[in-house]
Amino acid sequence: MKILIIRFSSFGDVLQTLSVAGRLGAAFPQSKIHWVTREEYVPLISSHPHVRKVWSLPKGAGFKELWKLGAQLEAEGFTHIYDAHNNLRSRILSWRLTGIFGWRVWTGKVKFLRRSIYRWKRFLLFRLRKNLFPKPFSGQFALLEPLAKWGVSTQAPDVPQLFLDAEAVHKLKGRFGDKTVVSVAASAAFPLKRWPLEHWKDLIKLFPDTVFVLLGGPEDKFLEELVQVDPKRVINMAGKLSLLESAFVVGASRALVSNDTGLMHVAEQLGKPCLALMGPAPFGFPSRPKTQIFEIDLSCRPCSKHGQGPCVNSEYQKCLRDIRPEAVARSLRRIINAPMGAPLSPP
Repeated sequence: MKILIIRFSSFGDVLQTLSVAGRLGAAFPQSKIHWVTREEYVPLISSHPHVRKVWSLPKGAGFKELWKLGAQLEAEGFTHIYDAHNNLRSRILSWRLTGIFGWRVWTGKVKFLRRSIYRWKRFLLFRLRKNLFPKPFSGQFALLEPLAKWGVSTQAPDVPQLFLDAEAVHKLKGRFGDKTVVSVAASAAFPLKRWPLEHWKDLIKLFPDTVFVLLGGPEDKFLEELVQVDPKRVINMAGKLSLLESAFVVGASRALVSNDTGLMHVAEQLGKPCLALMGPAPFGFPSRPKTQIFEIDLSCRPCSKHGQGPCVNSEYQKCLRDIRPEAVARSLRRIINAPMGAPLSPP
């Protein structure tokens, strides 16, 4: 067997798709698993023990580059192909690999799967406010579910599924000495998905002996406000680290407190405790037992596919504003005080 996984992006979805590689590798230990993704995600995938080779496409690459990559992949002679993305690029690539009208599939030369994106359910949810999705909706399960057609378990495999250099993580821990370190993902792709800054400030103040490391991108200038709470123990690394280096920080931390963003899935796939602050979007929910979900049950949730808004509640961002810092602090304190590796206790 020679298997190809197609998942180009995004950060969080690529991380969740690592479980697909884990399940396929366990089910077919003699197989050769390849993966095609965007070039910035290669370091997150290449260390997975079940992935033999990672093929990459530059961000913003056009049809010519995609078609050239398709020719290279076609020469590999894959027996199984899983389109875990289901967008225009992945469909073009799948069309190239399965042949015109899918002749390689219906002649039995290739077995092919494609992840559903539930268009009808999405239409009902966002147009008619009728939610037929499971609650909470686990993106990881949605990625694993199609594997049942190949006789593969759809249960999330054991952690870790993101494999980091243990020595590098150990050295990073050593830089903090005996201090308790908590990673913070206070940003998100859309402002509506961000827990209010005043809540983050209050949370930091409740832990005067803890070091908080802020993670994010170069555009997250607003995080400097959090540094001002206590510059000696709030470290802003936003925009200064690669995706892999950010994962190292999460790996070296006692826990991650996160908005609905990709870093939440770093903690999940490492098996790290995570406190997830879930707001307006329906599809990014975590699914690991060491992640505790904080959310407010409101009739207006979810209000948009990715949390891009607008907010439809009379009280702006009520879904996140009503998650109180004191409640998050209670759970974080239990994690910090618990023995390393202990299961996450309920609130």
